[in-house]
Amino acid sequence: MTLDPEQLRQAMRAWTTGVTVVTAIHEGQRYGMTVNSFTSISLDPPLITVTLKQFTHTYELVEKSGEFAMTILAANQDDLSDRFAGKIPDIEDRFDGVPTEKMLIDAPLIKGGTAFFNCRVVNSIPFGENTLFIAEVIAARGEEGRGDPLVYHNRVFWKLMK
Repeated sequence: MTLDPEQLRQAMRAWTTGVTVVTAIHEGQRYGMTVNSFTSISLDPPLITVTLKQFTHTYELVEKSGEFAMTILAANQDDLSDRFAGKIPDIEDRFDGVPTEKMLIDAPLIKGGTAFFNCRVVNSIPFGENTLFIAEVIAARGEEGRGDPLVYHNRVFWKLMK
């Protein structure tokens, strides 16, 4: 028996996640995409995982460069989540007008986020239409007191309550 993808999609809407933007650059081309399939898997060595849909611009740049940057978005950055998810039509350059910065690698980080990572891919595992990247975190910065993260649940952005 094969699970209907719509059943899985409906069930997964009950899982609350943070929202990140993964960015990469290779030979002057830069691109980024909104991702919520991200997790820390080890502090020693410092490893994270992220899953990217194959044959997207970001996926291709991560594959070619072997590295990427990640910004955990703040609660007030839902517009950037939509922008980097491709939900705003007619935007040729997703970075146009978006303030960015860098740490150790050239891939841009989005200013105003709550945390930032630079990562080098150590392994990749293709499955279905996606690839799971295991990456070493080579630089990280959390912004103490920066504010709440952007949270996504049941197809809607939420704010954390204290």
